Formats: sequence, structure tokens, C-alpha cells
Amino acid sequence: MANETSDRPRRLTPKGARTRARIVEEAAALIHERGVAGTTLEDVKVAAAVSGSQMYHYFPDKNDLVQAVIDYHADSIVKRNTHALAGANGVEDWRKMVITAARRTQARGGCQLGSLGGQLAESDPEARAHIAAGFEQWAAALSDGLRPLHTEGKLPSDIDPDDLATTLLATLEGGLLLAQVQRDIRPFETAVNTLLALALDR
Repeated sequence: MANETSDRPRRLTPKGARTRARIVEEAAALIHERGVAGTTLEDVKVAAAVSGSQMYHYFPDKNDLVQAVIDYHADSIVKRNTHALAGANGVEDWRKMVITAARRTQARGGCQLGSLGGQLAESDPEARAHIAAGFEQWAAALSDGLRPLHTEGKLPSDIDPDDLATTLLATLEGGLLLAQVQRDIRPFETAVNTLLALALDR
């Protein structure tokens, strides 16, 4: 989604890039904890230890910052999923990764990308489209990781990797929501383990 804000990082000095990255990381953490509405630019400025002029140089308004946070979460998720599926044990490494992450946080805050969708999809069309693009990148990363396993015969021949990726993504989102509201990660573990058993143990 090309705009002035997305073009800006390519013109940053190394120091400027580090400052911008710190702002986005702090904003991502605060928004995940407090929500978009509960996080102000002033909150982020204090957390990132930057001046007001620095804050507004990189992010003239909150919408710019929220879009950067969406991109940050999408990029982080894609990298983690790609790395896990490329491991020696493929799907099992991925399963351990997602369950370990849920246990570590006890699913508080839910999915970083999914929670933003829940907050913004109906009120901010531009943010909704940005989040949808993030989910598309995530699904593509899952598909790319599953396709070699399918070719090698490690997945049932009648399961399409793209369809399985979409199903895995839906299972993650639904399982995390149940775990978040019930304050119990067992629904998440059950959903992931059952889906993989149905898909793979045939």
C-alpha cells in the first residue's frame, strides 16, 4: 500500500531507521496491551523515549503509526512461521512454536494481528485492508512452507496446501480467541492438535 509514510523509511539514515523501529516496537507492545483506542501518541513517545518532534517526524498522525504496527506484526508473524516450517520436522516444529507462544502469554491479548482486526475492521476501512493484506501474507507463508512437504509425500496427497494453510490460520484465530476469553489455553491446544491429527494422521 504505497503512500508517503511507507516510502519514508527507505530515505532514513541508519540512526533514523533505528529510532523509527523503536517507536514502532513500543507502539506495537502498548497497542497489544491497551488497544488502539487506549494508546495515544504521547504514550508511545514516552515509552520510546523520543521527543515530540521525532515522534511527529516519523508518524505525523496516529493512522500512520497504526499502519506501521500492522506491518510490524505481519512481518514478525511471517518470519516466525516461515522459520518454523523450514525446520527439520516441519509441521511439528510449527505446532510446538504456536503452542509454546500461547503458553508463554496465556493467550492474553489474543493474536496481535487478529486483535487489531477486531478493533478496526468495521470502523477503519484502510486499516481493515492493511490487516487483510497481513493475513494474506501469513497464509502465503504457511502455504509456501507446506507445499514442499506435500511434494515430498509428508502430507496426504488429497489435501491442498493452500486450503490447509487457510484452515490452520482460521484454527489459530478461533483457538486464540477461546483461550483469551476463557483464560485457558487448552481450547487452543485442542484445536491445533485435533486439526493436525485429522489432516496428517490418515
